[in-house]
Amino acid sequence: MTQDILLGQTLSFDGDPFGDTGWEAVTKHRRHGAVLVEDGVIRMVDERDAVLSATPTARRHDYGRDLISAGFVDAHMHYPQTAIIASWGKQLIDWLNTYTFPEESRFADSGYAQEIAERTLRLATQHGTTSLVSFCTIHPESVDAFFNAAAELEMEVFAGKTCMDRNAPDALRDTAKSAYDDSKRLLEKWHGKGRAHYAITPRFSPTSTPEQLAAVGALWSEHPDCLMQTHLSEQIPELAWVKELFPESRDYLDTYERFGLLGPKGLYGHAIYLEEREIARLKEMDASVVHCPTSNTFIGSGLFDLQGLKQHGLRVGLATDTGGGSSFSMLRTMAAAYEIGQLRGVALHPAQLIWLATEGSARAVHRQGHIGHLGVGAAADLVILDLESTEAIAQRTSRAESFWDALFPTIMMGDDRAVRAVWINGRALS
Repeated sequence: MTQDILLGQTLSFDGDPFGDTGWEAVTKHRRHGAVLVEDGVIRMVDERDAVLSATPTARRHDYGRDLISAGFVDAHMHYPQTAIIASWGKQLIDWLNTYTFPEESRFADSGYAQEIAERTLRLATQHGTTSLVSFCTIHPESVDAFFNAAAELEMEVFAGKTCMDRNAPDALRDTAKSAYDDSKRLLEKWHGKGRAHYAITPRFSPTSTPEQLAAVGALWSEHPDCLMQTHLSEQIPELAWVKELFPESRDYLDTYERFGLLGPKGLYGHAIYLEEREIARLKEMDASVVHCPTSNTFIGSGLFDLQGLKQHGLRVGLATDTGGGSSFSMLRTMAAAYEIGQLRGVALHPAQLIWLATEGSARAVHRQGHIGHLGVGAAADLVILDLESTEAIAQRTSRAESFWDALFPTIMMGDDRAVRAVWINGRALS
């Protein structure tokens, strides 16, 4: 048994800061806090003196005035797009054809897939992310590479083979049968192994025939404990394309629902242009949507209605959506969510932003209390933030009149320099 005590400021949540009670009622900030970690699990979060007196022989890690938080959970990203992040000038369909599909074709090479998987996780953890939900490519090798790389770090991750049998290059097409067979084999190989979770992954309805959607829908019905991840209502031209391909469907969500791809563990990226029926059905099914703010602005998709969807009671996660998203940093992603909120007339509180990047994303993948949570019994996946990491941030923090005033400049201007340390599964990364 190993015991470690992390000393510093702590921030934890015991509820949703978007709820009726407000952020004040559900947040707990300790200026002189401590976290006890034992064998990869958080055993105690309390005032410094209380934790030290309870476990006097534990190893101590004193982070001074730095903030100890649950590690960030990136609820939607594409690790195969790491190398093409920040590519110029295209919107969704052109982005796929010009950048994404040529790059994803390279992942038939298991060596290349392993190289990019390791790079992605390295970049993510450098920015304080301790869990990822990722699309892979159609190649089973890409799935093995991602889960192998995550296992080396003991990271909790969610991923799956992307399924596409139309409207993609020949080298990136599978079939309805191979999508089912490959996904089932990979699921049986990886789901529940260590901290790996399989996610059934049709890219989006335009790149799957009805036969393929039905096949992966059948697989999900056989394994309802898995996530199912896809895209929904990202750009206006995409919506028109979906109506052309599925003229019998009531709306975009119905192209999934008709084939058994709407359920409690459904994870729908973007969800910008939802109709009232879609919102009601997502809520009724307890499905999740994921806000991808840097991607939505970078490729010109639109402004996600975070406040409106939260008021409807939907589960909402936060994500970088790399490489359509322009940063690996969840701090930058929080800042973009704040900026989009301002454009919609809502100034998100720092508590709401941090909650989205931790607890909110964990709820979106139905792992609340396990990841993204600074509380007893949760995995010891932690990020320690220096709230004075740059001169620009420090000079603003020096004038702070409250903890939230001191935290907000790091949310808005912080990057990997703000990440002093990352712990995954109770182990500090070097």
